[in-house]
Amino acid sequence: MSVGTSPAAGIDPASETLAERYARMAHAYEGRPIDVVLRAMDIVIASAVLVLLGPLVLLVALATLMTTGTPVLYRGDRVGRAGRVFTMYKFRTLAADAESRLGPYLGKELTRRTEAELTGIGRALRPTHLDEVPQLLNVVRGDMSIVGPRPVRPPFFEELCERIPGYWQRLVVRPGVTGFAQTRITREDSWADKFVHDMEYIADRSVRLYLRVLAATLWRVLHRITRGEGKPSSP
Repeated sequence: MSVGTSPAAGIDPASETLAERYARMAHAYEGRPIDVVLRAMDIVIASAVLVLLGPLVLLVALATLMTTGTPVLYRGDRVGRAGRVFTMYKFRTLAADAESRLGPYLGKELTRRTEAELTGIGRALRPTHLDEVPQLLNVVRGDMSIVGPRPVRPPFFEELCERIPGYWQRLVVRPGVTGFAQTRITREDSWADKFVHDMEYIADRSVRLYLRVLAATLWRVLHRITRGEGKPSSP
């Protein structure tokens, strides 16, 4: 049985969705009052940034279309809050159909292979994280938060639930455009290490911690830009 639990009597685990399994396992987990405040902050910040960056977003979309063709946006399935699978958006920075070739890999091998798949404009976008801006649409829609555990592809989520006890608890909150783990460790660190930081954020989530993660993310982006650094992230 996936997602780290035994199936209930009479239930065929193969027929259950992630959302159904989550509902069965996590019925005692309820939202907190702070979640309403953080959701309001998500909507205000995401909407404001989309308006402010609107002209730049159009330029990036046009540059992507002219240099690498369609599709301009990458669309990929990710596991969201309570196990609901949603479509995440990013500007496409990799060669067409790259995810089908990168799908089986994680960690350092994924990083190496992703580097080989980068397009010219992708190399320019990734250090600034401008490729992530379309995820603000996911935030406005309610699929994601600005701050939270980074979303995982469904097959890997199932695998990680088998490997890491309690991994399904990440589904208590919406996945984030940035996260506590991303401000502390690198993609080469283990998934178990990242999970520890994700759970720390989930347990201690507050306006102060939310703003702290945002500030740390902005600092890291500015630092990478000034140093001319760029490291591939997941497609």
